Amino acid sequence: MSKIRNILSLLVMAVLTAACGGGGKSEDAVRPLPDTLRVATLYSPASYFHYRDENMGFDYSLVSALAREKGMELDLTVAPSLAKALDMLDSGRVDLVAYEVPVTAESKRRVVFTGPENYTHQVLVQPRGDSVVRDVTGLVGKDIYVPADSKYYHRLRNLDSELGGGIRIHAVDPDSITEEDLLDKVASSELPMTVVDSDIAKLNKTYYPGLDITLALSFDQQSRWAVSPAKAWLADSISAYFGGEAPRRAVNMEYRRYYEQSKAMPGPLTMGFSGGKISQYDDLFRKYSDAAGEDWRLLAAMGYVESGFDPGLVSWAGARGIMQIMPSVAQGHGVSPGALASPETSVKLAADIMNSLETSLAKYVSDPDERRLFKLAAYNSGIAHILDGIALARKYGMDPQKWYGNVEKAVLMESRPEYYNDPVVKYGYFRGRQTTEYVRKVTEFYKLASKTVGK
Repeated sequence: MSKIRNILSLLVMAVLTAACGGGGKSEDAVRPLPDTLRVATLYSPASYFHYRDENMGFDYSLVSALAREKGMELDLTVAPSLAKALDMLDSGRVDLVAYEVPVTAESKRRVVFTGPENYTHQVLVQPRGDSVVRDVTGLVGKDIYVPADSKYYHRLRNLDSELGGGIRIHAVDPDSITEEDLLDKVASSELPMTVVDSDIAKLNKTYYPGLDITLALSFDQQSRWAVSPAKAWLADSISAYFGGEAPRRAVNMEYRRYYEQSKAMPGPLTMGFSGGKISQYDDLFRKYSDAAGEDWRLLAAMGYVESGFDPGLVSWAGARGIMQIMPSVAQGHGVSPGALASPETSVKLAADIMNSLETSLAKYVSDPDERRLFKLAAYNSGIAHILDGIALARKYGMDPQKWYGNVEKAVLMESRPEYYNDPVVKYGYFRGRQTTEYVRKVTEFYKLASKTVGK
């Protein structure tokens, strides 16, 4: 009998060892996952951010799905830097860094890598066209702008040396201009070229489809999530989860959402307002203008810039319908997300939201004309980042009750680490350029409509 028990014990151990991939991890294989998954991440335009009153981001979406699937509560901490996030991991304050940690010989000695694999390389960013540089030899004689003392600057210096010189490398002050600023200036043809990592380039191409990012300038760099070596069993569990078919599909879907799906604003205004009409939904805009407390033509301007009056449009963020309302916002107003495809439901709900924003912003902005600009910004981004912009404007000597050149400027500051990590900022990183552009486009459309279409 004892011999049979010994044989059975050996069989069980063999199965457990196989499940762990060998290496004597049988104890880890049966270790239960924690009730709470303590995660550190960083604010960034792809990893984690707050937009339209929702938490979003590639890494955030994936780690949230992991915790939900495994029945764990997610305890998220935003670190001010990757170095601080890794310190939190070392000290045991968090279980996982859900952020792209570069896989290097040094980092392998410090952490155990897990989760989805990400590969990036440096790319040349330039406007599309007949004069696109398609080979590194074509960089000779070209002007390229990169942050001073950055990895991009050093790569260009090495490349210039390999080519025998001739690349005109312009080192810009990273305290005065960000990677996003450089990409925006290349997209608008203010600057000819810059260099960034391929993932940053891909994300920004979703905002600026006129960019060419095809020329690679370096080898691939792998990055992954990280756990402490003391919790290697957790790394095994996370990697096993992402090896499943459904999680792999989710990773691909989220990748397309953040790095491929268009986020571009509508192009130049092309409306002719023929027959004294703005759109086929003019009656709806008129019907709900009183509820919004605004001219119906302003609601129509919002509908045009939000969706081009397309009731079936679903944005990369999940906003739906003519007025591009988030499902969670609809539910907060007692409206089913499925109803957002109805033009009347969309316009009515937009009017309710504008009315709510009037109440929320009245205590911050006394002038009604100025407040209208703040309301438009808050409608587009969610009120959180606009309140952060007001706080920043007040702290840094700008008028917190004026939009143009003041809070507008402060909102743009929220894309820079020194400002989105500022103690007065409660909601972190924000890509404010799209919201400031939205306010300008809506007001431009509204002024044009007011001149040509009667009340």
